[in-house]
Amino acid sequence: MAAEAPGTLPVQLVEQPRLQKLKEMFISKFGSAPKFYVRAPGRVNLIGEHIDYCGYAVLPMAIEQDILIAVEPVKTQVVHLANTNSLYLDFSTSVNNIQINKTKPQWHNYFLCGLKGIQEHFGLNNPTGMNCLLDGTIPPSSGLSSSSALVCCAGLVTLRANGKTLSKVELAEICTKSERYIGTEGGGMDQSISFLAEEGAAKLIKFSPLRATDVRLPSGAAFVIANSCVEMNKAATSHYNIRVMECRLATKLLSKSKGLDWEKMLRLHDVQTKLGVSLEEMLTIVEEVLHPEPYSAEEICKCLGISLEELRSQILSQNTQDVSTFKLYQRAKHVYSEAARVLEFKKICSEAPANALQLLGELMNQSYISCREMYECSCPELDRLVDICLQFGAIGSRLTGAGWGGCTVSMVPTDKLNAFLEDVRKAYYQSDVQRLALEKNSLFATKPGRGALVFVEA
Repeated sequence: MAAEAPGTLPVQLVEQPRLQKLKEMFISKFGSAPKFYVRAPGRVNLIGEHIDYCGYAVLPMAIEQDILIAVEPVKTQVVHLANTNSLYLDFSTSVNNIQINKTKPQWHNYFLCGLKGIQEHFGLNNPTGMNCLLDGTIPPSSGLSSSSALVCCAGLVTLRANGKTLSKVELAEICTKSERYIGTEGGGMDQSISFLAEEGAAKLIKFSPLRATDVRLPSGAAFVIANSCVEMNKAATSHYNIRVMECRLATKLLSKSKGLDWEKMLRLHDVQTKLGVSLEEMLTIVEEVLHPEPYSAEEICKCLGISLEELRSQILSQNTQDVSTFKLYQRAKHVYSEAARVLEFKKICSEAPANALQLLGELMNQSYISCREMYECSCPELDRLVDICLQFGAIGSRLTGAGWGGCTVSMVPTDKLNAFLEDVRKAYYQSDVQRLALEKNSLFATKPGRGALVFVEA
């Protein structure tokens, strides 16, 4: 599957009201009809938070919410972007001069990331222009990967418009790299699941090399997404990128203490691989080597035998230059324990013991506590929402996505689902006017959906 290109599906627009409506809006906007449509889904990560960029496997599934783009390749070398949501302004640029503004993560810049990634991969000297109209159903800045879905959708749009082909894996890897144009140091989970997802199964996604394995979720439970309604724009905040750096610095200090070539080591997974030890043994090493008190930049320099200038120029990213303290012990502890929980989650799904739901719920709860206490990527609203979900019958509940806002994912027994949705609605959404306005798209059960696709009129 992963070696294949994304599928192309002929559709009758009369049977697809959303595509039909998008076509009509496209014609009224551009005066001509789209030639094809591309969709890329958002995702929910069931377990394995903040560990993809450390080299560890994660366990997401694609959701039904998606980014859908209607496309008409044009003779001029200009890309015209429009959005069905009037809050997002039109944008035009020459395809030969892609400028991505890192300081303002506006919607069109994510499209340009995907476009630029494909252009650079093929060295396109004469890329085709396009008229594009976008319709998105993923709540923005909710931790369901709306921005990565847009990058992936734009990559597939550009690929198709220029008559090129790539496998799903190649597309995922290009889109992961190209999202960094906007300053997000992501690890690849979001792009991988957007392309590699298949209906009916979550995926265990491993990196370097990228590969995905089906994970059949147990029957008897539904996965419910609940949005805290606190928006967190990943590229606009330094939180996320500081965590990436803290993991990189922990990697360097652990490597140096074990006599490894620390300068070449970038990810916590690399340390485990080089030492040839288990995740449990890595947790013991973390206890021995790192201290729980925050490290100053000066102390890190002393440990590594480098100057502050070398730390800034050779290790820290551009947007973490001014950070003065780093929590290395807590971040490493989270990553190694969370990586073990992912493998345990997959094992339980495969073996399907009688108490599988209970065991999976416990893993989700442990993951959440680690995200809150060790990785410090929760917020008061997420904490409250998790409490409410557990109070009203969830077996397990945790934040999903980067955190600091966004969504929770809860595992709920199927027979309690309707009562659960009603109770959470009353307890979290109806107590707050702003949340009540957003409630329709904020609380829903979801099942594993399919990955990115091209639609053409039959």
